[in-house]
Amino acid sequence: MPNDLASRLEPIVAEAVKAAGFDLDSFEVQQAGRRQLVKVVVDGDDGVGLDEVAGVSRAVSAALDENEHVIASAYTLEVTSPGLDRPLTLPRHWRRAKFRLVKVTPAEGAAFIGRVGHAGEKSARVLVDGEIRDVGYASVAKAVIEIEFKQPPAEDLKLLETDASALNAATTEPKEEPK
Repeated sequence: MPNDLASRLEPIVAEAVKAAGFDLDSFEVQQAGRRQLVKVVVDGDDGVGLDEVAGVSRAVSAALDENEHVIASAYTLEVTSPGLDRPLTLPRHWRRAKFRLVKVTPAEGAAFIGRVGHAGEKSARVLVDGEIRDVGYASVAKAVIEIEFKQPPAEDLKLLETDASALNAATTEPKEEPK
């Protein structure tokens, strides 16, 4: 029943989250005694602050109340942002991890730690031991953000910015000169 309920509620919740300006990162409905526990994880390009979580919570609550015939029981709503331990599984996760240290466990080969640079639709550029690698998402078994307690080295950030600029210049088509 909760999985069926989740599939009916997810589009309603996703629309409310999108209208609030965020992405629905994950959604789950669980039975909690006589109530349903509706868990909503939201994310945004610039992260999600406490005030924004509260705003999304109000928007989702209003959407659920408008569609009370779907949930048809008491519920508890839990809205949160993803934790640092969330695996990087989508291109947007990698984009949002720009300049962060990540531990990458490839499907084949040894795990490594590197700093994320430009992230495209199929791969991310990662600075590993002073060299930039192109890491295809399909080749990654697991990737998670590493917690840092100090600012990243300025030279690492500069290398990644220079690499991103070079990539943008290489992929931008030259404009035709008027005759």
